[in-house]
Amino acid sequence: MKKSNTYTVEFRRKREGNTNYRKRLKILSSNKPRLVVRKSLKNMQAAIVDYDKKGDRIITCSHSSNLKKFGWAHNTGNMPAAYLVGFLLGKRAKNAKIDNAVLDIGLQKSVNGSRIYAVLNGVLDAGLKIPHDEKVLPKKERIAGGHITKYAALLKKDTADIAKKFEEVKNNIDKNGK
Repeated sequence: MKKSNTYTVEFRRKREGNTNYRKRLKILSSNKPRLVVRKSLKNMQAAIVDYDKKGDRIITCSHSSNLKKFGWAHNTGNMPAAYLVGFLLGKRAKNAKIDNAVLDIGLQKSVNGSRIYAVLNGVLDAGLKIPHDEKVLPKKERIAGGHITKYAALLKKDTADIAKKFEEVKNNIDKNGK
C-alpha cells in the first residue's frame, strides 16, 4: 500500500532550498535594483537585477571569464578577480544609468572580507551607492593580491607580480569597461 505525504512545502524553490522568500521580500521592498553576487570555486558572477511581475530583469551582468578580454591571465576564482568583476559590473551599471542598488547574496553565508564583499568593494569603487558596513569589506592588500604574492614567494615559484597585473587590468576596465 502506498503512503503519501500529508504536507508538501508550498513553493518549489523553497522546497528545493533555492530561495528564501522572506529575505527576498525584504530586499524587493526597497524598490531598488539588486546587486546579485554568486560564487563558485573557479568563478565569480555578478548582476544588477530589477524586479518585474513577469520575472526578474537583468540590467547588466559580469562574469569572471570576461576579465580575459581585459588582460587578466590569472585564476578567476580569487579575491582580485572578484574585485575586478565588481569593478567591471559597476562601470557597466554606470553606463546603464544605475546609481544605487541593494546587495543580494542569496543563501550564501556572509563572511567578513570574503570574495562576495570583494565584488561589493569593486562596485562601490566604480561609483555605485550600496548600503553596507565598512567592516565587511576586505583589506586593500588582499584585494590587490598581496596574499597570493606572499604565498608564491614562500613556495619559491616564479610568478608574475599579481598586484602589478591587477592594477593594469583595473586601468583597462576603467578605460574600456563597457
